[in-house]
Amino acid sequence: MSAVDPSVMDQLKVKAPQAADLLRQLANANRLMILCHISQEERSVGQLEQDLGIRQPGLSQQLAELRQSGLVKTRRESRSIYYSIADERAEAVMAMLYEIFCRDAAGVTRRLREAPPAAAGPVVHGDAARFARLIPEG
Repeated sequence: MSAVDPSVMDQLKVKAPQAADLLRQLANANRLMILCHISQEERSVGQLEQDLGIRQPGLSQQLAELRQSGLVKTRRESRSIYYSIADERAEAVMAMLYEIFCRDAAGVTRRLREAPPAAAGPVVHGDAARFARLIPEG
């Protein structure tokens, strides 16, 4: 195992509370399913209720929690409210979870092990989305 750059460890210490909060939001099965559904395309409350089988009061509570944490955003069209992912880190995590649980967990692990070490330097906000795109697009 290679030594970890102290500056990377410092950055991890600063970012750990944000990561823990994101993981706390994902630790609820209903919120995880909501995020999974809206990561594919935006959905209305009615569509989510029908697709997930979550009754409206419980669904509204979970959506409020996701909205409050900044993970989802809304768009109103007439009388319907549509939800979509608002945080690219959540989008990246959802893509990774999809790869692991719905496609090829061994392939993800293999690609991560074979990937060249990341270049030293600060991680920028958009790096989370690149992390999840392990399979070339196209």
